[in-house]
Amino acid sequence: MRIKSGIKLLAETEGQGEPAQKGDQVIYNWRLYRNQGEEIALNEQQLQYVPPEMIRNVDGQRMIDHRTTLGRRQTMAGVEYSLHGMKAGGYRKIRVSPHLAYRDQGLGDLIPPNAVLIVEIWLREIVLV
Repeated sequence: MRIKSGIKLLAETEGQGEPAQKGDQVIYNWRLYRNQGEEIALNEQQLQYVPPEMIRNVDGQRMIDHRTTLGRRQTMAGVEYSLHGMKAGGYRKIRVSPHLAYRDQGLGDLIPPNAVLIVEIWLREIVLV
C-alpha cells in the first residue's frame, strides 16, 4: 500500500484513539535502515547530545523522543507524511524514496546521496496543545 507517491507501507500496527492530523504535535521514535537492511546509527550518535528527558527505554533499547507539529515540515518529509493518520501506540514500517528523505545530499557518512530508506516509526503520543 502507498501512503503517498514515494512512500510504501511495509507493515503497520494500529494504535488507539484519534488519528494524528495536520496541526497536531506528536512524539515519535524511529529507526532508520538502508534499503539493504543495514541499520543507520543515527539514534546512537544523537543520544550523546540530547537531554535525558528525551530518551525512552524500550525493551532494553534507548530511543530518542522526537517531537514535531504535523504540517510544519520539521522532520523528514517521508516520516511526516507517514505520521498523518497514525494513532497513539501505532507502528509503521515504510520504504521512503530519496526525494522524501535526504535527496541527493545524503547525511554525512551515515546516509549516501539518493538513498532509499526503510524507516520504522512508533507514534508514542499526540500532544494536546
